[in-house]
Amino acid sequence: MTSADFPASPDSSSSPFSPVNDAGERPAVPPQASDLPVPREEDLVEGDRIELTIGAPAHGGHCVARFGGQHGRVVFVRHALPGERVTAQITERHRGYLRADAIEIHEASPDRVEAPCRYAHPGGCGGCDLQHVHADAQLRWKTQVVREQLGRLAGLTPEDQDKVFVRTEPLPGGLLNWRTRVRYAVDALGRPGLLQHRSHEVVPIDRCLIAHPAIQELDLLSRTWPESAALQAVAAGNGDVVAFERPAGTTGSAGGDPTDEPGGAGLVRLTGPAQITEVVGDRTWETSPETFWQVHPEAAATLTAAVLQMLRPAEGEVSWDLYGGAGLFAAALATATGARTTVVESSTAGVTAARANLVDLPHVEVVQAAVETALSRRRITAPVDLIVLDPPRAGAGARVVRGIVAASPRAVAYVACDPAALARDVKTFRSLGWELAELRAFDCFPMTQHVECVALLLPA
Repeated sequence: MTSADFPASPDSSSSPFSPVNDAGERPAVPPQASDLPVPREEDLVEGDRIELTIGAPAHGGHCVARFGGQHGRVVFVRHALPGERVTAQITERHRGYLRADAIEIHEASPDRVEAPCRYAHPGGCGGCDLQHVHADAQLRWKTQVVREQLGRLAGLTPEDQDKVFVRTEPLPGGLLNWRTRVRYAVDALGRPGLLQHRSHEVVPIDRCLIAHPAIQELDLLSRTWPESAALQAVAAGNGDVVAFERPAGTTGSAGGDPTDEPGGAGLVRLTGPAQITEVVGDRTWETSPETFWQVHPEAAATLTAAVLQMLRPAEGEVSWDLYGGAGLFAAALATATGARTTVVESSTAGVTAARANLVDLPHVEVVQAAVETALSRRRITAPVDLIVLDPPRAGAGARVVRGIVAASPRAVAYVACDPAALARDVKTFRSLGWELAELRAFDCFPMTQHVECVALLLPA
């Protein structure tokens, strides 16, 4: 792709190939980036344009570049690829670093492709970070980010990483039409859309290409919603589709990324059943649409298989499923071991779903509590052999990790949607005498920066 093929910046000036005006005069040709005086770093403000050579990808959906030479100011650049030479427009200025969007591509990477979505460009929708990146390169990008986090935050050397982690694995189904849970924000004119990157500004859209086809078929985006703050849609595994409205004046997440927790105060169901059915293997779950569930149709089965492969549960082994939600991993462990299995979940919707759907497994107990509270107040007690740890994006944290280590399990499978949080918790495990024995990464969120990891931790 050339710079001429890339979407123009929102405030781009007229083209040098503009026709003559009414006076028969051709407008002046604006100076090219290479002709402009090089600004000093201390003089840069939002909106300024600078030329950069792009470096490695980093956690957060951007690449790292430096302005002013090898030791110059760090610039986090979106819409770019490693090795490219670009003109970037400053979007934020902070102490020690800048943020910017690549608005002209002078030397394109061979991994660059045309974004299939017309809203995926600087100043557009912030939901997809990697639509300009070839499918194979997206997997390499995410692999590099996981490795960088393990090195910087967990202290693993490249040699250590080579022993436990190879690459990010794709899920079946391709890059589009996978997102089964979508939230749309609503702007002041009642138009639904998604948010700009790092902004509350709503970008009205008429279609989200990564949304499940059943969600795309809804009429949510074809009308205005003057009394609404947000809309939500859920496509269940059995074909059920549910739509919600969040009236203006209520609170909750809207237009966020696919790893956000579902729900929000004051949701009003517009269409679809009050209970939906999710299917994993031979087992079904009846849940409310607001209950957390993996957003990719293949993710629940893929992650369950990875957890079982790592833990290798044996008959009679006792297990805990921490942050257990509806009991996805607990069901798999209890079936494999035939022994006592405890689910710990804080949300009422998750606890209700787990108790209803695991009723045929009498050796499963569901405890409603925060995991940290359950561990510190002995709501769950050792001995335990196996633990599945599936925390929210912020990670488990040091207190939870210490509580797990104190219980002396044989093995822990850690399911993480944020590699930075995972790396911080791995560092805590290592400081307590445990080791990272295996790590698999899965592209459960194609076109976005997000990557799901399953890590096996063992006492050293």
